[in-house]
Amino acid sequence: MTNLSEPGFESEVVTIARDLIRINSTNTGDDATSAGERAAAEYVAELLSEVGLEPEILESQPGRASVHARFEGSDSSRPALLLHGHLDVVPAQADEWSVDPFAGEIKDGYLWGRGAVDMKDFDAMVLALVRHWKRNGIVPPRDLVLVFTADEEAGGKKGAWFLAEKHPEIFEGVTDAIGEVGGFSIGLGGDLRAYTVQTAEKGLDWMRLRATGRPGHGSMVADDNAVVRLAKAVSNIGDHRFPVEITPAVRDFFDAVSEHLDVRLDPDRPEEALAKLGPMARLVGATLRNTANPTMLDAGYKTNVIPSSAEAVVDCRSLPGRSEELEAKIRELIGPGVEIEYEMREPGVETTFDGPIVDAMAESIRHLDPGAITVPYMLSGGTDGKAFNSLGIRCFGFAPLKLPADLDFTGLFHGIDERVPVEGLQFGVKVMDRFLKQV
Repeated sequence: MTNLSEPGFESEVVTIARDLIRINSTNTGDDATSAGERAAAEYVAELLSEVGLEPEILESQPGRASVHARFEGSDSSRPALLLHGHLDVVPAQADEWSVDPFAGEIKDGYLWGRGAVDMKDFDAMVLALVRHWKRNGIVPPRDLVLVFTADEEAGGKKGAWFLAEKHPEIFEGVTDAIGEVGGFSIGLGGDLRAYTVQTAEKGLDWMRLRATGRPGHGSMVADDNAVVRLAKAVSNIGDHRFPVEITPAVRDFFDAVSEHLDVRLDPDRPEEALAKLGPMARLVGATLRNTANPTMLDAGYKTNVIPSSAEAVVDCRSLPGRSEELEAKIRELIGPGVEIEYEMREPGVETTFDGPIVDAMAESIRHLDPGAITVPYMLSGGTDGKAFNSLGIRCFGFAPLKLPADLDFTGLFHGIDERVPVEGLQFGVKVMDRFLKQV
């Protein structure tokens, strides 16, 4: 391990993020091919132990390891605050990248590698900051519960959900949580920036469709073909566009940026507003409606055999409170002879953009970036926040990063050449330092 005993947190955050990237903790969704979570957990636990915290590694099964520790605050009567990040990453195809995705290379002012923004950057912010505080005798105003999870990239059943369901004592007294995906800046013109705060995220409704039919020889006339039935179902889903529904989080986002970007959201013509959001349009656009995207197909075993069944996987994401509505529409689209089995079903979550925590986020950002504003938004994907929300914890996404205006940041999540600006990472840990001293 790199010697991290002396540097301040602004340099240490980069070193820790780099070390974490170099631990290949790829989560393929298959235990046989996933690896590295235990190594990452051990690295995190060692960093926490070095400064006097008492981390515990918990495995849902061999190798699928998460870490937790409690940093006691000055006022034990206050509710605790959860800081959480995941240690796993999605796969990276090395020949598609311009750098080795697990080398943690620093060039052109960026730290490159799988996990740089999703989300080893925030893991590093938390670790660098609590190490700095422990070394310098700084005590948080209330208990901080630190959790670093496995398996987030496959739905969290072997990570955050395992902890929430099997070890709820970890979260005793916790009322609020900070994690991904928020805090990153978006340009509003000139030197003015808005920093996002995730207050909502869509539900996870991963479906496996199974069509059945009459098996037979491929040379015969077949009027009950499972492959054809499935293909029609998948085509219907792919061609469908769910109606626009403006949720409170989306309305709050547009209200917050409207005066700076001259954006007015018309539910009948949302594309006009999205066109003014630049790279953020892709992410916001996906939160205006339910979505369903076929992603995998599986049928047959030989050219001249008509199979008795065919399967497809569909990645569905529902607006908060709209999961049943989404399922009803999917059943209508696929028609008879096709069954639905859920691979994962987790509800969307939503909270309000108010309270002392939100105020502290805004003040901490403005202190380091005068004139900046904070804006709420809904994440189109999912996070471990769903598991923690099931315990009654109010969850926010706030991993602050000051970004170049021309960087397509949202395109880096699960993308090729994932990278984070070094200065942005250092900005983030300074924001977190000020923020956590206030809450």
